[in-house]
Amino acid sequence: MYQLKVNGSLSYKVEKNADQLLINDKGIDADIQQLNSCAYHIIHKHKSYNAEVVDFDRETKTAEIKVNGTIYTIAAKDQFDILLDQLGLNALNTAKVSEIKAPMPGLVLKLLVSEGTEVKKGDNLFILEAMKMENIIKSPADVTVKKVQIKPGDKVEKGQVLLIFQ
Repeated sequence: MYQLKVNGSLSYKVEKNADQLLINDKGIDADIQQLNSCAYHIIHKHKSYNAEVVDFDRETKTAEIKVNGTIYTIAAKDQFDILLDQLGLNALNTAKVSEIKAPMPGLVLKLLVSEGTEVKKGDNLFILEAMKMENIIKSPADVTVKKVQIKPGDKVEKGQVLLIFQ
């Protein structure tokens, strides 16, 4: 059983047993043919649909699917994700980060964020030169920059607090 959220708003409960696909506990009578590893042809209620998996992230259980030229973003939760939500344990997997410290001594070359900037996990924060190499420091989590304590040209020491997050 999966709970699917389409485009962040529409929710569906999807189950597949041996011979039938159930959506919101109702059987779906559709002819689904897989054309290749990413493409499907579907006939449902005398209408034809071409579906293609554009992007799939197994770790976050999200996908972008193009159906007849329109792209839909889908987030899935399996029975284990649902159980973690019910037990209130889903927040344990989210990183709680309050600051970024210098990973090594170096020179700040470029600052890529400012106070109030919302950044996603993996977004570039600043460029630090160390041992004649440029290192792009990335965000470890989805955060908002509260305070910037560096500027281009600053020399920093290992462990020095450089950015503070909300």
